[in-house]
Amino acid sequence: MDPLLIFIQGLNGLQLGVMLFLMAAGLTLVFGVMNLINLAHGSLYMMGAYLAATVQQRTGSFLLAVLLAIPLTTMLGMLVEVTALRRLYKRDHLDQVLATFALILFFNELVRIVWGPQAYFMAVPELFSGYFSILPGVSYPIFRLVIIGVGLAVALLLYLIVSRTRLGMLIRAGATNREMVGALGVNIQLLYTVVFGLGAALAGLAGIMAGPILSVEVGMGESIIILTFVVIVIGGIGSIRGALIASMLVGLADTFGRVLLPPALASMVIYVLMAGVLCWRPQGLFPAYG
Repeated sequence: MDPLLIFIQGLNGLQLGVMLFLMAAGLTLVFGVMNLINLAHGSLYMMGAYLAATVQQRTGSFLLAVLLAIPLTTMLGMLVEVTALRRLYKRDHLDQVLATFALILFFNELVRIVWGPQAYFMAVPELFSGYFSILPGVSYPIFRLVIIGVGLAVALLLYLIVSRTRLGMLIRAGATNREMVGALGVNIQLLYTVVFGLGAALAGLAGIMAGPILSVEVGMGESIIILTFVVIVIGGIGSIRGALIASMLVGLADTFGRVLLPPALASMVIYVLMAGVLCWRPQGLFPAYG
């Protein structure tokens, strides 16, 4: 295999890994703190993409689309948590799965009603529309490099928030012993809403980044949510570091699998990887908030 092709596919794998990390980081926070299985996380990814596409089409500005779509997705996530998910915290996981699956159907129909069944397409911002020469004779789309940079910056920011701030302290404490945190006077319901809003913001950001390289369409979150759960299982539930490492592993494995293996085998690679990790470390690569 051509070394240059390997290098390009490696960058593609990192770019996919970064997208998965943006999804997995929010979902692992929600599951780790709230013990909530949220299948509708992919719907927030879809809503972020649609909101950004709408703003960009109306204004022509990708930056304005980012600045408006992220807070709108955050508020939408908080609204969903307050109105629908708050009643599920004391229910078993089967009830949570059924309820959040219903939310997937709700959001898909909502998108069809508001935006119609046709796909939307976001333009790559003009500033990032070209190619960057990485090596002599090797060029790579600037926007994909921007996605990688944004994902790594978000990973660093999340690490600082979780490990160095009061909010991060409450997140870690709430994941460990929520009853004790509540007894110390912390508003657990408000903490849950904030954590869910943070997860929604990350999902919306992932959708915004995906918009210019994928079609924005109904159900676009359903395929990525499967990969996201694989990432969380491999990395360890509640671990930001685990989500980052696992997302890169899954992104690279999926990308190289599709290049090197027949289609039937390529679709199995990430699940074989997950099974291997679980046989070695059933709890995932890293402990919660490790």
